[in-house]
Amino acid sequence: MKKMFKSRKKTAEAVADNGAVAVKTLTPVKGAVGKRVKNTKAGDIPLLICVFLMACFGCLMIYSASYYTAEVQYGDKLYFVKKQLLGVVLGAAAMVGTSFLPYKKLAKIKYPAIIVSVILLALVFVPHVGITNYGATRWIGFGGVTIQPSEIAKYAYALFAAAYFAKNYEKVKTVKGVLPVLGVGILFCVLIIIEPNMSITMCVGLLMLGIIFLSGTNLKTFAIILIPFVIAVPVLIILEPYRLQRLSAFIDPWASPKDEGYQLIQSLYALGNGGLFGTGLFNSTQKYRFLPFAESDFILAIMGEELGFIGLLLFFACCAFIVWRGFKIAKNCNERFGFLLAAGFTMVYGIQVVINALVVTGTIPPTGLPLPLISSGNTSLIITMASMGVLYNISRHNSVDGLNRN
Repeated sequence: MKKMFKSRKKTAEAVADNGAVAVKTLTPVKGAVGKRVKNTKAGDIPLLICVFLMACFGCLMIYSASYYTAEVQYGDKLYFVKKQLLGVVLGAAAMVGTSFLPYKKLAKIKYPAIIVSVILLALVFVPHVGITNYGATRWIGFGGVTIQPSEIAKYAYALFAAAYFAKNYEKVKTVKGVLPVLGVGILFCVLIIIEPNMSITMCVGLLMLGIIFLSGTNLKTFAIILIPFVIAVPVLIILEPYRLQRLSAFIDPWASPKDEGYQLIQSLYALGNGGLFGTGLFNSTQKYRFLPFAESDFILAIMGEELGFIGLLLFFACCAFIVWRGFKIAKNCNERFGFLLAAGFTMVYGIQVVINALVVTGTIPPTGLPLPLISSGNTSLIITMASMGVLYNISRHNSVDGLNRN
């Protein structure tokens, strides 16, 4: 009996010290209650299936929301959905690639990821490289390829913060210790807000707070960081007249039904028209050029009109499933970098879904933000699917006990 206890103790120590390496070499052992722990490396396959199905569903909704506009503007009903299908193919390839690339190697590229992101964010202001639409310069173009750098920057920041805190975990309880993460986050926020892009700035800011909180900092340090962040939000709104106009439109959209309040009113019409069960797939009326950006930022309103309240509940249940699996992968991870990386990537997805839903329903002032995996736009789609591959990768390398809890 004494020898058996020592053997189990050594096995547990091997798992704690070697992580994924121990998972490969250990043979199944019996626990204290006589249950056999499976030595498996399957990972969180349901997560990948859900993500892929959501991307395919996005193509369907993009076709429904855009075929009329696409035919009028481009003479091709499939114009937007063709581009999205290409994004799904590339995103699936990226997801498979990141699923099998050992996630711990990502920590080595934390600085290159930040440098590349800063360069891309700066390029939007370079003439003939940056692309301006509707008064905002948020994209860069090379030949026929268009990229939105802020979508890449969110995940690069999550990677950097996870790698920094994993290596410097003893410093997280002081403001000085978290300054590098704060500095990079503020730099990203400044570059994004001057595009201007208030919505992605909010995403990065909330992500920054979330990762700092999960890093294990104390409440005093977190409060010192939080107070300036809370003050900055109204200041940023006041500094730009168009943001004040959107705020007034949010408070009373019918005060300017043909100007700032128009988009929100049309979104509310779509959601109201959908009722409980919706008008049926392809039967939206708001997509006939009443609702601007029906295939991108406001595609959720078209979904609500065609699928109804019940359809939206099912959709948000799928979103919640992805977030739940992501945080569960983080919880089951046996080392800091994997935990913070999984939590960070999950927060990026969850924050963006919540903000998009709040905007479309008129809960917060209107701001342009794609619905992950659903809205038209290949940069967001590909990078989101790649991040989900990283989550799956982390789930594959969890400890034996962690995988058993999945």
